[in-house]
Amino acid sequence: MTAAPAPNSVTLGIDPGANTGMATFIAGQLVSLDTVEPQQIERFIRAKGPARVIFEDSRLQSHTWTKAPSRAAAAKMARNVGQVDAWCSLITALCAELGIPAHGISPAGKGKKLDAEAFKTVTGWAGKTNEHARDAAMVAWPYRGARNG
Repeated sequence: MTAAPAPNSVTLGIDPGANTGMATFIAGQLVSLDTVEPQQIERFIRAKGPARVIFEDSRLQSHTWTKAPSRAAAAKMARNVGQVDAWCSLITALCAELGIPAHGISPAGKGKKLDAEAFKTVTGWAGKTNEHARDAAMVAWPYRGARNG
């Protein structure tokens, strides 16, 4: 008699942006932090084959936190937010196509940004990090031990 295969315990946290942060959790443990370009999001998700994807979803927040100093700066900010909104839509559609539960978390719901030292204290991660990878990890942190499958 053979043992049943273990259920997929990979959870992927994503912070979409021009530099997209990716955090991989296996069985609740943070095992890797990566930063990819937006066109690599689909390949990364397919390669990791997660059971669950948690991502920072800019579409869930109706306003931005910073005020633009000029009309041109406001237009640039709007364009950037629009790009991130599109990447969030791509993540949602891709995960639906692959049958992977995907959960968007608003930027405010993710909590405050952590610097490298605070991140190490919370997660125990001793390796190098950047703000995008840290954000990806923190958006998924509360869900890292959730039952998948």
